[in-house]
This record gives sequence, structure tokens and C-alpha cells, in this order.
Amino acid sequence: MGFSFSSNRFGYLTITFFLVISCLLLGFFTNPVDSSALRPKSEHDCSALKHFHDYKSKCAYLKSIDPCASQGFFDYLSFLYCNFEGFPILGQFLLFLWLLLLFYLLGHTASEYFCSSLESLSKLLNLSPTVAGVTLLSLGNGAPDLFASLVSFMGESKGTYDVGLNTVVGGSGFVTCVVVGIISISLHSRRVRIERAAFIRDICFFCAAIGSLALILVYGKINFWGALGFCSLYAVYVAFVYLSWRFGGDQGAESDLESIHKRGSLSEPILQRDGLEEIEDGVVNGEHQIVDDDDHHQRYYYWKRLVIWVITLPLNLPRILTIPVVSEAKWSKPLAVASITFAPVLLSFLWNWKRKPTSFEAGIVYLIGCLIGIALGFIAGATTKKSTPPKKWLLPWLAGGFVMSMTWSYISAQELVALLTSLGYIFGVSPSILGLTVLAWGNSIGDLITNVTMALHDGNEGAQVAVSGCYAGPIFNTLFALGISLVGCAWEAYPSSIVIKTDPRLLESLGFLVIGLVWSFLVLFSNRMRLGGVMGIGLLVIYLASLSLRIMQTVGDAH
Repeated sequence: MGFSFSSNRFGYLTITFFLVISCLLLGFFTNPVDSSALRPKSEHDCSALKHFHDYKSKCAYLKSIDPCASQGFFDYLSFLYCNFEGFPILGQFLLFLWLLLLFYLLGHTASEYFCSSLESLSKLLNLSPTVAGVTLLSLGNGAPDLFASLVSFMGESKGTYDVGLNTVVGGSGFVTCVVVGIISISLHSRRVRIERAAFIRDICFFCAAIGSLALILVYGKINFWGALGFCSLYAVYVAFVYLSWRFGGDQGAESDLESIHKRGSLSEPILQRDGLEEIEDGVVNGEHQIVDDDDHHQRYYYWKRLVIWVITLPLNLPRILTIPVVSEAKWSKPLAVASITFAPVLLSFLWNWKRKPTSFEAGIVYLIGCLIGIALGFIAGATTKKSTPPKKWLLPWLAGGFVMSMTWSYISAQELVALLTSLGYIFGVSPSILGLTVLAWGNSIGDLITNVTMALHDGNEGAQVAVSGCYAGPIFNTLFALGISLVGCAWEAYPSSIVIKTDPRLLESLGFLVIGLVWSFLVLFSNRMRLGGVMGIGLLVIYLASLSLRIMQTVGDAH
């Protein structure tokens, strides 16, 4: 598809508008602090809990100080130690259950709402796959890592930046070693070739990103302009990809970036596939048969769906009532009017919760939010149809969906980081190792499922875009997700620099990440760009070696 700057100038302006909205939301979610607050460790350190040996004394200590690890809506340490003295296993089980639900909430919000808004915006602006892939749709796919990184750097507890750093590095290592390794092993018999130019491009930019991050960690501090320069490397990557496609005839660039579309459409059937399609087609185990117990299977299916709907209703209902959705398949006028009405009320609640104003000021904020919501609700009810989503003034609806999905994603990531930090103190494990493993794995499981499935079932082209996605995703997370977090954090400290403690173990993880990239490069070139079992096994060994080293170091610290 052709692309001209003049015909898509409105698209560029709109993308800039949405980036401005994102920056304003960052300011909304973060509290203004002085530069000293950006240095890790508060006056009351949660690590002092290890000196107390029973829940009662730990509860008393937590009540005597300000929350030392809570940057979400709940103080998880107080919840456990003050309510489950006689049933500690039950309390820990509830926290782990809530951890799983938060992973679901973050991933589901990103895929169902955030990506949907960005994909609709891409279609509305008629952007080429290349431009959309490296801007809006990359933002949607990297949303979980982006918001986890933002919370780690810019939340109320400024000592959790190591969680954000380790999450990005851990996720990059998992995707480029484990996911690429599994794809290589799975396709060793098909002898699939990887496009040379796209692979070299992604490897070089990713190595540049890792090198820049290593320099920041070694130097130990960074100011606003340095953070802006680090984040701007992603703009260089975007420009290089676009120019190579536009002027160099690099069709592989566009093909690679169309994987963003495929991944978004592929994830839904994987998660929702069940036996109903087989019942409707009368196909069982690949053979055409007449299913005698059709009613029984359909009753089972609908009961299963009902149980899942009831279980997830408390998580889904608040988002349904506050995030506008204007897609053809999911359009509902009552829900659209309700969401546009309640969204300002939710934002006013978050404003009061973050800023902690007086009762009178809080009442004024709630009143303004309610009045705006009622006005928008009346306008939406009068200007929309029951059968189809709005065709006119679609951009404000998409902007509302973008803002509210971003709000819910940030809330989910905030609770997730707060809970992981608390679990680190509960079990005596560094929160950074939890970010490197649990949070990184949780955010990367979607890449594992979609990329491996695409490589196995979409032929050689599917393998190509799957492998390209395994490198393009970490580049986005490292340069943009981590970069925008550094920019926001450094802006709060401007003109001072923010101090980032040099972590030799994080540098070791970066070293293993580079070793994995070099191994992939050497093996692919020696094998004429064909994926194979040697490459995959080597990548898995490198990842397991890196992970084992960090775990042994953590166990040694505990002893």
C-alpha cells in the first residue's frame, strides 16, 4: 500500500496528539516530588521486617510507620501480617491468587481495550503497516511492560526502579532466548530461512540498545537530556525501518511489522478456542461424524461460559462501565453511554486518591467529574445509534477509549508491582529477582503462545514474522518503555540527575543477553540463515545459565 506524507499528515498530527495525552496522564498518575525522593530506600525500610519473627510483632511495626512498600490501593504487608496471624498459608494463598488475577487484568486490558483502540485508530488514519507497526501497534503489544516500567520508576515508592529494569531485561532474555529457541527447535525439520537484512537490522539496533543501557548502569546516573536521547533511539529505529521500506524496496520490513496485526488477531482464538466449533461442524478428532450428544455438549459449553463470566464479572464490569468501545463487533449503545458517563467519575476518584486534597476540594472534584460525565452521557445518547457505532466524530471516542484503557493498564501494573515488591519482603527475596522472573514471564507468556503458534501454523512467512517479532518487541520495551520511564523520572528531578545504583548482576544479565544475540547471529550465518535445533538448544542453555546464576546469587544473599 502506498504512503505519502501529504495524505497522512493528519495521521502524524493525531499520533503526536495521543503522545501528548500520554505525557499528561503520566503527570496525572505521579506525585510531584523533589529530587531527593528519587533516591531509593525510604526512611522506614521494609527490610527491617526480617528482624521480627512473628506476625503480631511485624503488624505492630507496620502500624508504627508509614507504608514502606505500598504504592497501590492496598497495603499488602499489613493485610497479611495483621489479618492472618493464625492462618499464614491462607493469607499467602490469597496474595498469590490476587497475583494471577492482576496478570490477567493487565494482559486482558491491554489486548481487549488498549490494542483495540490503537488498532481502530490505525485504520481510521489509514496508516501503512510499517508506520502503524512501529508506532501505535507496537505500543499496544508492549503495553504490559510499558506500564510495569512506568510504575517502577514513577510510582510513589521510588526504590522500585530495579524491578522495572530487571523486568525489561528479563523479558528481553526470555523472548530472545526461550521463545526464539523453542521456535528454532520446533522448525528444525522445515529448514526455514530467515530474511537476512531484517535480522541484521534488528540485531544491530538491539545491541545498540543494550550497550546504551549498560553505559547508563555503569555511569550510575542520568539527567533529562540523556534519558531523552536514550528514548530517541527508538525514533531512529522507526525512521530506519520506514525509510528502508519506503525507498529501499524492503518488503521484508513491512511483512515483519504486519506481524503486529497477526499477533493481535491470533491471540483471541487461542484463548477462546473450545469444542463449540467442532460441535457445529460435526467434526471430532478430524473425522466428520454426527454428534449424538449435541445437546449435552452445548449445555456443558454454555455452563462453562456462565461460570467463567460469573468469576470474571467483578474484574470485567468496572472496565466495561468506564472504557468506551466503538468496534463493530462489540458495539452496545447502553454500555457506550454508561462508559462515557462513568469514565470522568473514575478519573475524579483517582485524582482525589493520588492528590489527597481536603474534603471540600475532593467534593468539588467529584462534582465536576459527575457533571462532565452526565453531560457526555446525554451527548452520547443523542448522537449515537443503537445498531452501529458512530461514524462521525469517531476520533473523540477512540481518544476516550485510549485514555481509559491506559488508565486501567496503569492501575493494574501499579498493583502488580506493589504486590511483587511486598512478596519479596514476605519471602525474603529481592524484588528485582521477582521482576526478572515472575513479572517478566507473566508479561512475555503472550509472546510465547502467539509467536510459536504463528511459526508452526502460518508457514515460512509466519516463521519470519514470529522471529522478527521476538526482536522488535524487546527493542520497543528497552528503548521506548524503559526510555519513557527514565524521561518521566528525570523530568521530575530536572535539572538534577537521577541516581541509578549500579547493579553488577543486572550487567551480568545484559551480558548473557548479548551472548544469546551473538550465538543466534553466528549460528544463523553459518547455517545460511536457516533455523535449527543447534541454535535453539544453545539459546535455551544460555537462558538457563543466566537464570541459574541469578538464583544462586539470590540464595547466597538470603543465607
